[in-house]
Amino acid sequence: MSSRSAFWRALLALAVVALSLWITLTTPPRLGLDLRGGTRIVLQTEDGPTARADAAATDRAVEVLRKRVDGLGVAEPSLARSGERRIVVELPGLRDPREAAEVIGRTAQLTFHAVKGEAQQPAGPAGSVGSEGSAGPESSDGSDGPPARNGTARVLADPDAPGRFLDLAAPDLTGDGVKSAEAVLDTTGGRGWTVDLAFRDGAADTWARLTGAAACAAPGDPARRVAIVLDDRIVSAPAMQTGVPCGAGIGGGSAQITGGFSAQDARDLAALVQGGALPVPVTTIEQSTVGPTLGAEAIRASAWAAVIGLACTGLFVMVVYRLLGILATAALLLYGLISYAAVVALGATLTLPGLAGFVLAIGIAVDANVLVFERAREEYAALGRAATGRDLRRPLTTAFGKVWSAVADSHVTTLLAAGLLFVFATGPVKGFGVTLAIGVVTSLLTAMVITRLLADLALRLPVVRRRPAVTGMAGLGRLRTRLTRRVPRLMVHRRRWLLSCAGLLMVALAGIGVRSVEFGVEFTGGRVVQYTAERPVDADAARAAIAKAGFPDAVVQTTGDSDVSVRVRESGDGEQREIREALTRVAGPVEVERDDLIGPSLGGELRTHALLALGLAVAAQLLYLTVRFRWTYATAAVAAMTQDVLLVIGLFAWLGKPVDSVFLAALLTVVGYSVNDSVVVLDRLRELRRRGGGVPLADLADRAVAQTLPRTVNTGMGALFVLVALAFLGGDSLTDFSVALLAGVVLGMASTVFTAMPLAVALEQRNPAPAAPGAAGGRSGSGGRQRAGGAGVDRDRSGAVV
Repeated sequence: MSSRSAFWRALLALAVVALSLWITLTTPPRLGLDLRGGTRIVLQTEDGPTARADAAATDRAVEVLRKRVDGLGVAEPSLARSGERRIVVELPGLRDPREAAEVIGRTAQLTFHAVKGEAQQPAGPAGSVGSEGSAGPESSDGSDGPPARNGTARVLADPDAPGRFLDLAAPDLTGDGVKSAEAVLDTTGGRGWTVDLAFRDGAADTWARLTGAAACAAPGDPARRVAIVLDDRIVSAPAMQTGVPCGAGIGGGSAQITGGFSAQDARDLAALVQGGALPVPVTTIEQSTVGPTLGAEAIRASAWAAVIGLACTGLFVMVVYRLLGILATAALLLYGLISYAAVVALGATLTLPGLAGFVLAIGIAVDANVLVFERAREEYAALGRAATGRDLRRPLTTAFGKVWSAVADSHVTTLLAAGLLFVFATGPVKGFGVTLAIGVVTSLLTAMVITRLLADLALRLPVVRRRPAVTGMAGLGRLRTRLTRRVPRLMVHRRRWLLSCAGLLMVALAGIGVRSVEFGVEFTGGRVVQYTAERPVDADAARAAIAKAGFPDAVVQTTGDSDVSVRVRESGDGEQREIREALTRVAGPVEVERDDLIGPSLGGELRTHALLALGLAVAAQLLYLTVRFRWTYATAAVAAMTQDVLLVIGLFAWLGKPVDSVFLAALLTVVGYSVNDSVVVLDRLRELRRRGGGVPLADLADRAVAQTLPRTVNTGMGALFVLVALAFLGGDSLTDFSVALLAGVVLGMASTVFTAMPLAVALEQRNPAPAAPGAAGGRSGSGGRQRAGGAGVDRDRSGAVV
């Protein structure tokens, strides 16, 4: 590495680290609702009688909802359109999804009517809501007769006299004429909480005429009243006081809605009126609520998993690679700093799966360093101590140059999986894709720039140059030495390995067919509520109590001593109250820690997207590897990856574990890891074939496996440390995620050796590559090899390790 390039690398690294440190110290992270607690609601706009639910109508609905949410008093709410017809509402700190859904999802058609008189009960079910002196707008079940369109007369229940109905004239005034609405506690008149309205100029005159006409009726006549109707329900029907002059009405452009409201009822109604009417109807298709305690525990658990995983990985790397391992550990710490700062600087929302992706990317960062260090050992052995004693940087510089292709290919394949997660995933899992992608890019920077810079500076020191053994490059390592002395002849039995893998695959497919895959609530639709009880919960007793309450098909699971989750088909808040009461009878008072509701249409859509994401992942990997390698290599790598995915799915089918969106994130990560490992070995096979020397392809494949196996084991160990820490410390929500990835990493390492390489050899022998010009001379014999003195490895005339 020249002094000029070293200077620019040092300047770049220093600038990135300084900027990352400044961002970390000055900018707080943006936490997702699953980490800080709150409610997330996904709404879908529907076509109305007079308006189509297109992107423009959805944008208008977002603005109306924004005003309503502001009325809820939630700190830092987030509303955004997703696609053409969906609206994502995030309400930090709000733990009552019923309250939020009732306020922001109603159409809020506010109208003011003259009362023509009493009427007979209309056809259809009838109900009532509060009026002056009544219980307020509590009821949301049923309707007050057939809904009438704006501009027509209607008959609604008289709130002052149950069983009687009022005949209302067509609306004289709509909510569009309301300038402001405010919840006020009437301390002077003793009417409790009211909603004070202020009208716009033109609407104020209409209000005066409406109330003036009502004041002309005789006392006691229903026509002396003015009905204020919200969503086809009378919320107030005040009679004009005797002081209101006939024909003049109430001036000043103001009015007051009374109805025995509670403080929360008054604020909700004011928010609805202030927000106005939605341009199109909306329906709730997804709803998720997380308690702040659960989020804090997730942060703490993930942080401990990161610390323990990083510490174990760093210790392992230092033991194996000595000085280079110490420098790599320092680079890993800087990797964590830079990755975190990048997430914060981009304004990305840090979610629980995102934290898992952040921790998991440590394994990717280790992989690049291990690739370089293993290759540096080879170069040192090939050149000999005499050639490198004066300049230890030479083998390391050569190693960085030779591994770039494998590092780039392995990182790009993982980026493809992360990109597919970002495109097809929803909610917190999308954050996993973002942090994984940031981790991959940061890994390239730390391994190829920062580690290289630190190693270059350390290897210049005289004390290091006098003691090459401390660098970790002076020996090939025990495993590599044994493999070099006697290369395992695995490819001789390639048919046996392929048949064994096929048998294992059949077992997995049998699990999928016999036990079937248990889709989570995201893919089937339904509701899952996680409760925490004050005393230990017996699963059988809880299951019996919930079945007795009318939910025999509910899936009841206990985690720990006092945590219980209940999964049912899509249900309303009334059913959930019944379930909660049933649990209370057997477990004492319970608190809702998490509440997830997915509509069946959204579940089917997410399931389709999951299959599409997996299919595109396979196609994208195949296309990329075909461009970078031959189609035979690409087919072998993708076949091994597909096998790993099916084996993980089969494992979950046999274990009866649910397949949800977090599991999808794990599967796509397995895709990246599996192809990553295959790419490294196939890249080495390609390199060996270029130098070939007439060696049979099967023997070259054995050598490629032997030369890269230490890297595979060391990288796998680094990832396993992190995943085991996540499995034990990451909490219930990350346990299945960690189990899937643990299985995927182990299977990925095995499939490279026993599936990808045998299949690549078989395909290459049946479809040999056309000979390149001048290649014949290079393959004429194998006499161009000689023993590297004392190193125990083969090298060709150029000094490269074979």
